[in-house]
Amino acid sequence: MPMIRLNNLQMRTLALLQELAEKSELASTNEETGEITLFNLPQAHKEAHGDHLHIGRLTVSTRFASGLINPNVWGTLERKGLARANWPHAITITAEGLALKTGIRESMLAASDH
Repeated sequence: MPMIRLNNLQMRTLALLQELAEKSELASTNEETGEITLFNLPQAHKEAHGDHLHIGRLTVSTRFASGLINPNVWGTLERKGLARANWPHAITITAEGLALKTGIRESMLAASDH
């Protein structure tokens, strides 16, 4: 896979989308392509508990999640072949988007204490 350049916001958003893709209640997998479509994404501005929001049993700071509601970020991920956007309803993460190693998921996500 060729080097794909993403800015920090785009990289954080892709990492969160990858995490959300593992949560079956939010995702639909295309068995033929391996692509995963996400519906009902958490919205940092609506679903935050103070300074964080929940993704399954994990929490993420709202400052890391702002790309989930940013159409420009979705558009960039689409242009780079990492996703297909149906803003604001759903986003499909391509096999390339799922395979890209962001290296930052663990640093953004923490176990929930509530």
